[in-house]
Amino acid sequence: MAKPLKTIGLVAKYGAAQPAALAKRIVAWIERRGARVLLEAKTAKALGRDDGVDREGILAKSDLVIVLGGDGTLLGVARLAGRREVPILGVNLGGLGFLAAVPPEQVFQALERVWKGDYLISKRAKLDIHVTRAGKNEARFHALNDIVINKGALARMIEIAAWVDGEPLFDFRADGLIVSTPTGSTAYSLSAGGPVIEPGVGVLVMSPICPHTLTLRPVVLSDRARIEIEVEASHKDILLTVDGQEGIPLLPGDRVHVQRARAAAALVRFSPRTHFEALRSKFNWGAR
Repeated sequence: MAKPLKTIGLVAKYGAAQPAALAKRIVAWIERRGARVLLEAKTAKALGRDDGVDREGILAKSDLVIVLGGDGTLLGVARLAGRREVPILGVNLGGLGFLAAVPPEQVFQALERVWKGDYLISKRAKLDIHVTRAGKNEARFHALNDIVINKGALARMIEIAAWVDGEPLFDFRADGLIVSTPTGSTAYSLSAGGPVIEPGVGVLVMSPICPHTLTLRPVVLSDRARIEIEVEASHKDILLTVDGQEGIPLLPGDRVHVQRARAAAALVRFSPRTHFEALRSKFNWGAR
């Protein structure tokens, strides 16, 4: 028998009419079943309520989190989950819908199945990233897809050195470097020539961006690896971005430390083959 869902979090994409309208119907559906709904402040206000909480509060207290938006909205929620592997049900109101897999017209069928316990959990590895400057901690992040170290608006390349478990891996000049999870292997890493990785495979991928050498190619590492990256440049226009949504400028000599996070993102799925179905339908993968 499925564990009763007592508290359901709902996160909707900001500033769009469709998520607010759908959220109102979902809230009514959940409350009719006797469960409590936690809403973000902006969503609550759009529904005429004054009981909104922040995303951190939603993720800390919910038995399930429903995300109304696109893949970007889901990425933002997954990063904040910390060590809580709270199940996340993504409803696609965006474009690609690779992670937020449920179409809006099927949301109530999906909720019925979740209520009955008729669903699967796809555990997706996340990255734990921390930046050190002059030997001191400067910033810390989590990522579901990837981190990207690259130059800013200037055209000049940057010099990148990387170590794995303390051993030198490579030292090269390029536009940048991507470190991705298997989930992120179909994002920026794929555009940079990296391989497509099945989500359950225990690896990390390092993909150079436009390296100034013909011999450097993406590298697949164990997800137990501890990666350390140092960037040097004659200018200060270097950026670290996390899932394409947040990050910080890097200074020459900063070190970026990357490893697999202890907790995973727990995505609700209804078919064990969803990943390959998405590759075929979203990317036309394998078609002749």
